[in-house]
Amino acid sequence: MKKVLAGVLTAAAFLTGAGTAAATVDWSGLPLLKSSGVRFVEGEYLFNPATRNHGAFEWKGKLKDAAPRDGHNVYVQVRIESHNWVRYNGEQGRTVLLHHSNWDGAQRYTEDAEIRACRDRGSLRPDNCSRTKTLSSER
Repeated sequence: MKKVLAGVLTAAAFLTGAGTAAATVDWSGLPLLKSSGVRFVEGEYLFNPATRNHGAFEWKGKLKDAAPRDGHNVYVQVRIESHNWVRYNGEQGRTVLLHHSNWDGAQRYTEDAEIRACRDRGSLRPDNCSRTKTLSSER
């Protein structure tokens, strides 16, 4: 009986510790990303450790079409480790919640990322984007 009780207490301690470790993930705030017709608000990011979520750069926030009557869509672009930009579309005339992870499969974890918010102005005019925010992990 004592061995069973010891096993239960050990398992409970382990699960409590694992829950505490998962709960201590620290998100960092992103500044407002804005340009004419687009806003990325309430943004947060985190650089995951190598053992969690592929060591990804994880980000979330609300992408807002700030000029809903202009007929143009909005999007967020993310680039990690100087690779190509990855585009995440919003919805024209709406605010959408985005939550994504970006990583390089050839690396154990991501150290550098860039993010910006843009308005898609079609093929005849160039898109306008916010200033690119460069982020780096403190490894």
